Amino acid sequence: MSFFSNLFGGKKADQAPSTGEAIQKLRDTEEMLIKKQDFLEQKITQEITLAKKHGTKNKRAAIQALKRKKRYERQLQQIDGTLSTIEMQREALEGANTNTAVLTTMKNAADALKAAHKNMDIDNVHDMMDDIAEQQDVAREISDAISNPVAFGQDVDEDELEAELEALEQEELDKELLGVGTPAVDDLPAPPSAALAKPRPAKSKAQVEEEDDDMKELAQWAS
Repeated sequence: MSFFSNLFGGKKADQAPSTGEAIQKLRDTEEMLIKKQDFLEQKITQEITLAKKHGTKNKRAAIQALKRKKRYERQLQQIDGTLSTIEMQREALEGANTNTAVLTTMKNAADALKAAHKNMDIDNVHDMMDDIAEQQDVAREISDAISNPVAFGQDVDEDELEAELEALEQEELDKELLGVGTPAVDDLPAPPSAALAKPRPAKSKAQVEEEDDDMKELAQWAS
């Protein structure tokens, strides 16, 4: 069985591998070719060293070494081109794998959305929204009716209320006119707060005579 048969699964290749399997096989091939590159680069270095060693002393051996170096370089160049091709193919497969995953996710989301809308009809939705708007209008009208105090005495005659107010004002005016002649208790002056002086008791006859004697003695002394 050939190398490529082993690499891609032989007869099983009749069934196309998944993108993940193909990507993995391309990566394995890349690793193998990179190892081949390292080997050829080592051989090229060895042949250059050998050619320098023989030089003009053994010109034939030196030329053979350079020829082998040329073959290795051509193989190395071919491997470089193959690696570039494999790398582009791997990147394309990785992109396709990513696109497949994205499309699968989007399809699942679309199916879920379709299932969610399965029991919904656009006409029924519009009818339901109309019903909601109508009920909101009804609720608003009910609130306005409840907040309007029509049933709580708004039909009272204002002329009657003004006449009652004038009667109350006239009553107060009459009270003020009747109270002009008689001062109210509150208008009288307040009684004095200081205590009234007590009258002195009348002097006795003995006290009067004693004072007269004192006055005479004082008059004699002054003369």
